[in-house]
Amino acid sequence: MHANFSDTKLRESGDEKVFNNVCEAFGKNIKRHMDVYGEHNELRLTGLHETQSIHSFSYGVSDRGASIRIPIGTVEDGWKGRLEDRRPASNADPYKIASVIVKTTKSTY
Repeated sequence: MHANFSDTKLRESGDEKVFNNVCEAFGKNIKRHMDVYGEHNELRLTGLHETQSIHSFSYGVSDRGASIRIPIGTVEDGWKGRLEDRRPASNADPYKIASVIVKTTKSTY
């Protein structure tokens, strides 16, 4: 499962710094996110096969191997759009995922 997310600020800001700040906040909270991103992620998030290691964090434009992928459409739309957290597993509780994403995202504003 990937978690695609946005809020009004991400959809309307038009500022690359806003997106970088959100991504940096996710990188500072790896454990908080991984604690709710499902079971056995250590078997899936190896750093191979278009995944980042469970112990590392990265983000990038159109980077399918990153923890957070910034879709090229977001950049092409003038830094207005969404982000994609590629770490959640299909066995995770989507409500817990949404909660931690909102908490981390809102901490950057």
